[in-house]
This record gives sequence, C-alpha cells and structure tokens, in this order.
Amino acid sequence: MHPDTSASAASTGHAGPLRSLTHAMYAMHLLSWVSLGLLSVLAMVLHHLKRGALPDRFYRSHFRWQARSFWFTLLWLLVTAPLLLLFVFAGYIAWLAVGLWYLYRFIRGWWAFAEHRPMPMPADP
Repeated sequence: MHPDTSASAASTGHAGPLRSLTHAMYAMHLLSWVSLGLLSVLAMVLHHLKRGALPDRFYRSHFRWQARSFWFTLLWLLVTAPLLLLFVFAGYIAWLAVGLWYLYRFIRGWWAFAEHRPMPMPADP
C-alpha cells in the first residue's frame, strides 16, 4: 500500500463514492470490448464531469491514466484504419495489437488502483 496516497484519500472523506466511481470507470473501459466502445465513451463522460473535483494526486493520476489510455487508443485506431481498408489482414493485426495494448493499460491501472498505488505522472511544477 502506498502510505501517503491511501491516507490522503481516506482523510478527504471522498474515498468511498469516488473510489467506487473509479472502480466502475475501470470496469466500463474493460467491458467496452463487448459494447463496441460505448461503455468507454460513458466512462469518459464521467471522467470529464468529475475530474475537477479530485481530492488528491492519487485520484488525479488514475483519471489521467484512463484518459490518456482512451485517447491514445482512439488515435492509434484512427491511424491504423487505412490498413483495414487497404490490407485487411494487416489491419486486423494492427487493431488486435491496439486492443491488447488497451487491455494492458486498463488492467495495469485497475490493479494499481486496487492496491492504492498511483499511476506515473509528471512531477508538479
């Protein structure tokens, strides 16, 4: 357990509802495979509604991790889309690689969140 982040989350009084929401957002991202991405879009809407009220660096790191994972996945899907049109097999391979990277990012993030570990972030100025 990361001592300063779990203590700060518990001391703010936001640990219960915000913790549940963050777990739900990770679950929505991982279940987006079966919803063709709609659950990820819903998770991102929740992300943008809540990100201004995050109590500490621990939650900011996880919200940032989720957002960057979502947007970079979308970027890579768009970049590799022409492969799907020109070379179907290569396109499927590229999209499979992007999808596996997406799963890795959200499993890694959710695991760290469950263990009260923040995700890597640039240092505060």
